[in-house]
Amino acid sequence: MSHLKFECIMAAALLACGGIGIAAAAPVNVSLWRHDSGDAEVRITKELIDSFNRSQSRYRVVYENLPKGSYTESVTAAAVSKKLPCVLDLDEPTVPNFAWSGYLRPLAGLLDPKVAASLTAGGKGEYKGALYSVGPYDASLGIFARKSALVAAGVRIPTIDKPWTLAEFNDALAKLKKLPGYEYVIDMHNNADGEWWTYAYSPWLQSFGGDLIDRTTMTRADGVLNGKQAVAFGKWFQSLFKMGYANKRPVDDKSFVLGRVPLDYSGNWNYADAKAKWGNDLIVLPPPDFGRGPKTGAASWQYGISTTCAAPDGAAAFINYMMQPQQVAKTVDQTKVLPTTQSAANLSTDYRSGGDLRFYFEFAQRYAVPRPPTPAYPIITSTFEKSMREIINGADVQSTLDDATDAIERNIRDNKGYGFRI
Repeated sequence: MSHLKFECIMAAALLACGGIGIAAAAPVNVSLWRHDSGDAEVRITKELIDSFNRSQSRYRVVYENLPKGSYTESVTAAAVSKKLPCVLDLDEPTVPNFAWSGYLRPLAGLLDPKVAASLTAGGKGEYKGALYSVGPYDASLGIFARKSALVAAGVRIPTIDKPWTLAEFNDALAKLKKLPGYEYVIDMHNNADGEWWTYAYSPWLQSFGGDLIDRTTMTRADGVLNGKQAVAFGKWFQSLFKMGYANKRPVDDKSFVLGRVPLDYSGNWNYADAKAKWGNDLIVLPPPDFGRGPKTGAASWQYGISTTCAAPDGAAAFINYMMQPQQVAKTVDQTKVLPTTQSAANLSTDYRSGGDLRFYFEFAQRYAVPRPPTPAYPIITSTFEKSMREIINGADVQSTLDDATDAIERNIRDNKGYGFRI
């Protein structure tokens, strides 16, 4: 081989090596699972992922949308087989169970402290005081009302600063029942299954002074779910159906928009349809004060990081990006969901001061009560639903709540307190 040819070969090799050295490293893939929650939410999620991927070159979020009906089962199966994605969305009440099971890592040291500090009660998923998930959006409850019906019945229109008391609510129900043209007074959406029962009705239990579990211990329900205040709530709730104010067996969830009832206990997700139907005759009333202040449900789907994630810094980088005020505002503007930070609300169209839906954000700020942050929540919510169904159908309230209390406490004992001291 000639000296010149050897030099050429060595030069080419050096150039090749140099090329490898200066080439940009491929971005680290960060897998993300999300349940299918409708076109608007899926679309904005994809937009934020694309925006994040373009904003930096170190990480690349790889998105997978899973069917809602089988999502929880898919996540559970993946958790057991240690094949969870880096980032996954979870319904907030289920977060403590996943954390207790060792499937989620705490966000301390990963999440921007400013993000954590800015969140409303409905934006956080916690277990034993540690933060495991955060969410850009929330939901809130109120009572849709036909203003014309309230005026015709001579009923005071409640406000955020002066909601109905229990006596006023009872009086309003009685007066509205006398109006002609309505089948019932209020739609309670008791034709729904699953989480609606706890999300919607336990805040009223809490406003009476009861709760689903003693939140100081997270191991005791006795005296809380079956105590004097809880029984008073149960008897009053049962009376809604006994007195004919609410339908025991509604055939659908459209009684309000079809004009069958003047009141509808519902959430912000149904506001657009009600507004389109009734226009300026629609008003949204705050939850009544049953004695311990108005209460409303809190927290929706949130994002956490799995313990098997090989790139937790990348997962956290995306969550931090997604939770910035401008990104949250963009999310709520496109989906009409409720923002979980004041700064995002201020940037949004509907939830800023003076916005058309500002009252929902104020409901969330003033009245929100997250569901108990305990791994026992699955048994709590299924037991509560069963009990409320029995109460609607005329079961003895005290014995029904006693049975519910026993079932919950037995499950907690069987699971050695779920990490809390028994």
